This record gives sequence, structure tokens and C-alpha cells, in this order.
Amino acid sequence: MFKKLKQRWKVNNLNLFLVICTFAIGGSLCGWVGRKILLFTGLEKNGLWFFLYILLITLLWPVCVLLLSIPLGQFRFFRNYIAKIFRRLGNGKSTSTQVAIFASGAGTNAANLIRYFKELPEVAIKVIVCNHAEAGVMQIAGDHHINTMLINKKILDDPKGCLLQLQQQGIQFIILAGFLLKIPPPIVEAYRDKIINIHPALLPKYGGKGMYGHFVHEAVIANGEKESGISIHLVDDHYDHGKLLFQATCVVTENDDALTLAKKIHALEQQHFPLVVNEYLKKQNQR
Repeated sequence: MFKKLKQRWKVNNLNLFLVICTFAIGGSLCGWVGRKILLFTGLEKNGLWFFLYILLITLLWPVCVLLLSIPLGQFRFFRNYIAKIFRRLGNGKSTSTQVAIFASGAGTNAANLIRYFKELPEVAIKVIVCNHAEAGVMQIAGDHHINTMLINKKILDDPKGCLLQLQQQGIQFIILAGFLLKIPPPIVEAYRDKIINIHPALLPKYGGKGMYGHFVHEAVIANGEKESGISIHLVDDHYDHGKLLFQATCVVTENDDALTLAKKIHALEQQHFPLVVNEYLKKQNQR
């Protein structure tokens, strides 16, 4: 049970212990405070007393656990936890931005996005879309209890396939994190300016069909480039062509090969991708 809680809440052994203590002590504290308040009123213990007691501890519980979480160092966890509860109570609908991540491989960028947005209740990674059943990103989705959608090119291109499922799940934005299939026009049109991709080169150089992963890095090295980097951009009807949102560069030295360059690019992706995505989502939601 404790292992599952650690995975679900993404905490270590110490933080899990402190979270459980906060739950237990906070529950006892709100019960004690509720009884003290009712005793002060002088009401007899009858049906009304018990009704008011339950109402009081329901109202007091969030306050008690939040206050207690501060000295125990768990305020961020309980702030997000309580925010999720209130979102679910709000007419049964989530007020967070619903996001789908498309990925085809190991899922390192997807995992980074999931970790980042887990701390931000205003964004929810609702589904991982993948075209390879054995891809590492599928295991990552399972570890984080995120729904998956396994597709192929036919399902992706069919307006009644992938697009319909996305719309039925209330997806508002799509993030491509190493997805190797071209997004078809129906999805691009339905999510115009709401699909974000990351490319491991400085666009417009080294973009287009077949330019992904090590193929990009090999081309950069072969052409003797002095720098490379990442490009985060919106997706349109052409490969690696949409509006640029952000670029970051790294130096390419004489000693670099495709493998060492890939490590530099990966470091840039991990550093910048979640931040740029979050900033773009904020701006879009303010409109």
C-alpha cells in the first residue's frame, strides 16, 4: 500500500511519513476544534449537534491540514491536494487545462512534463497518445496513473478516430514530445495554435521529414556546424514549420559526435520545455 502511495504522490519515504502524519494529526485537530466550538455554544448532543459537528469538521479540515503542513514541510503537497478536491467538487468539472502528450519513444520529455505539471493544479496531463505499444512512454504513463491512447497512422488520420477521442475527453492542448508521425490536417485545424512541438535543432535548419533524433545530430556534425540547440514551436500543416515560441543554443565542438551532441540537446530540452509550455498555456488561457 505504501509503495503505491509513494508512486501516486511522487514522494520519498520521509515525505510519505510526514504526509500521513499531517493527515492523521490534522484530522484529530479539526475534530477537537469542532467539539470545542460546539461546547462553547451550549447545545445538547442531539441530532442537530451531530449535524453541526460534521459540518464544522468538514469546513475545518482543509484549514487544519494546511496550517499543520507548514511546520512539517508539506504545504505544497496539501495545497495542490486540496485544490484538486475543490476542482472535482465544482460541478463535477475540472477547471484545469486538459492536455494530451503525444510521444513515440522512451518518453524522457514526457516524463519531465508530467513531473513539472504535477505541481501545478491549473494544468492536467489527461492522456498519453502513442503509436508504439512497447514504447517507454507507455510505462511512464502507467507509473503516473495517466490514461493512454494507443494509435496507428490510420487511427491518427481518421477524423472519427484520434481526433474524436481527444474531443470527447475534453483535450484543449496537445504537446508533441518526440512523436514521429505527422499530425494530420483535421487535428491541426481543430487545435490551431494549440499544438506545441519540440525539435532538436535550430529551425529552420535541420527540420522536415525524416529529421528527428540522431538523424538531426548526425547532419549537424557532418555539416560542421558550430552550434545547435532546440526549437519549441507551434504545429501547422508542414513538418517543423509553425511559429517559433522559443530557441536555446549549445556549442558544437570539434570533439562532439552525434551522441555527445544529443546529451547537450537533451539537457536543453529538460531545462526549457516545461517552462515554455507553461508560459504559453498561461497566455492562451488569459485570452
